[in-house]
Amino acid sequence: MGGPRGAGWVAAGLLLGAGACYCIYRLTRGRRRGDRELGIRSSKSAGGTAGFPAEDLTDGSYDDVLNAEQLQKLLYLLESTEDPVIIERALITLGNNAAFSVNQAIIRELGGIPIVANKINHSNQSTKEKALNALNNLSVNVENQIKIKIYISQVCEDVFSGPLNSAVQLAGLRLLTNMTVTNDHQHMLHSYITDLFQVLLTGNGNTKVQVLKLLLNLSENPAMTEGLLRAQVDSSFLSLYDSHVAKEILLRVLTLFQNINNCLKIEGHLAVQPTFTEGSLFFLLHGEECAQKIRALVDHHDAEVKEKVVTIIPKI
Repeated sequence: MGGPRGAGWVAAGLLLGAGACYCIYRLTRGRRRGDRELGIRSSKSAGGTAGFPAEDLTDGSYDDVLNAEQLQKLLYLLESTEDPVIIERALITLGNNAAFSVNQAIIRELGGIPIVANKINHSNQSTKEKALNALNNLSVNVENQIKIKIYISQVCEDVFSGPLNSAVQLAGLRLLTNMTVTNDHQHMLHSYITDLFQVLLTGNGNTKVQVLKLLLNLSENPAMTEGLLRAQVDSSFLSLYDSHVAKEILLRVLTLFQNINNCLKIEGHLAVQPTFTEGSLFFLLHGEECAQKIRALVDHHDAEVKEKVVTIIPKI
């Protein structure tokens, strides 16, 4: 381990001690199978000791857990080093440890959230992704969300200005999805709703699913209904209701329609009917073409889709 990078590891060893330094060193060698990312929360039910349940998407091949002292030293290393390899692997290690509820609180109390968030400004796209993944795990804790919310606008800008279907875009969408599981911070996405629909229509299958998970969070909140219905959405959106569309997408766009209709019917909501412009989501969802497409799905080959359609048709 000669040269500048070797010197970096010597410094890391002095700071972290053998155990924590070994954690990072293992991650820098060979295969990258240890990346641990938080899966998207599938429901709003609370769980664990810190807030919401997290789904771990790794194969479980890397399970080193650091204690509070090691986490503090790791955060110091992340803040002080300029070595891109050490930065990226430190972010992975922090993200892995943030999958545990007790560490989500410890990292916050150690002042780690702004240290991690600072790396979403990094010029290296892989580093940005790892920083977003770490914030994603940290955002499972509702107290952490209070500190993470100040970065929502920046994450939105990165998501909508960066390359379509990129790892950074997906990581940003996952973080925004976690941050909108409750209604507390959803209003911060008001000005980005039209952009969300644009990415939905142009993205690949994985991107479409991720955007829909985020839109479904928003669609359950009556306070977001008008903003959703005002969004300017291309008419190609209605093609998502075609019978050949993948089930994981079709079920979600049907649920989006259902959620928005349910919110419209909440007593007292939108009592004064706003004026929606042509080309808005309101015109698409309440037009005859949408109604025809949904009715046609009553004969869909998938039982789950048919069941969903049967519950929606009386509301059309």
